[in-house]
Amino acid sequence: MIEVTRETKETQISVKLNLYGTGLANINTGVGFYDHMLEAFTKHAHIDMEVNCVGDTHIDDHHTVEDVAIVIGQALRQAIYPVQSIERFGNATVVMDEASISCDIDLSNRGYLVFELPIGGKVGDFDVELVEEFFKAFAFNLPLTLHLIYNRGKNKHHIIEGAFKALAVALRRAVTVNENAGIPSTKGVL
Repeated sequence: MIEVTRETKETQISVKLNLYGTGLANINTGVGFYDHMLEAFTKHAHIDMEVNCVGDTHIDDHHTVEDVAIVIGQALRQAIYPVQSIERFGNATVVMDEASISCDIDLSNRGYLVFELPIGGKVGDFDVELVEEFFKAFAFNLPLTLHLIYNRGKNKHHIIEGAFKALAVALRRAVTVNENAGIPSTKGVL
């Protein structure tokens, strides 16, 4: 079990995770829609994860969303790197009713994000612009190369949830154990 904490003037966060779990989630960020997305991510990545955050949500949800993503990325970094005996690359396309989202990742130890989800406005009280902030903080703190591509869809909830689930499945595939892979790089290190 990996445990990472972070405390700032804006947030106090604790994340515990087991990379090779069964999808158990105990998520408490104070932001309901975000909790729902992280629970979906945990379930479909087959990660056991506990997240507790007390944040300045009386201002807005930005610090909570970004800082939790930072800490999840840091915890996954400890669980994954140095990369050895895993597939390294993963991809998935997830559909939710009318929505279809594709995710491609490389556990490259280099942070990069391609974010092509045409969404804006709100889902309930949740500012949709924070979705990109999550994926950016996640990608650069893990770090990994992450491409999220919108294929189709109209419902913002479905598009966002499809993105979280597509990342989860791609990550699950990338960390699949492959004893023959050794260090999966021609450089000999990641």
